Amino acid sequence: MGDDRTKGERMRRNDADFDEFAVAAWPRLRWAAYLLTSDHHLAEDLAQTALIRTYSSWHKVRRDDAMAFTRRVLVNLNIDRLRKRRVQEVGDLVGDHAAIDPGDPLGDRDELVRLLATLTDKERRVVLLRHYFDLSEAAVAVELGIAAGTVKSTLARALGKLRVSAAAQPTDTMTTGRNR
Repeated sequence: MGDDRTKGERMRRNDADFDEFAVAAWPRLRWAAYLLTSDHHLAEDLAQTALIRTYSSWHKVRRDDAMAFTRRVLVNLNIDRLRKRRVQEVGDLVGDHAAIDPGDPLGDRDELVRLLATLTDKERRVVLLRHYFDLSEAAVAVELGIAAGTVKSTLARALGKLRVSAAAQPTDTMTTGRNR
């Protein structure tokens, strides 16, 4: 009888720990998913699924690595989604930009999403892991299962594309504004 009570208390404590983690991690996971997908609805689905999978493994997840575990799940879910999408040849990557959270301190989020949409999926993952999650090149390589040199070259190529796109964007915006 006492064993059941101890097990129940432990489960409630684990649930409370997970709830606390999920609440703290949700905004960052949702935004990371949005940066990967450029679609708010899909981003929420991916972030929720990542948290569900994390919860199902919560007893194995080391508490100090919970975000790393969930981030890996999120990136892998997106990779799986892209593989399925390629097979089915559905839609484009740009998605819906309509619902942007005005309370986010990231400045011009819409511009960031448009710039990231110019990158390949692999480039977007490397940039996101390296600069948004602030992982080292070695950690990105381990997380994506690629060589560190591939991370460096992919990142350099992606940042070059972003610089070109960002430099070209003000001209495009001004031209678009005059033609309306």
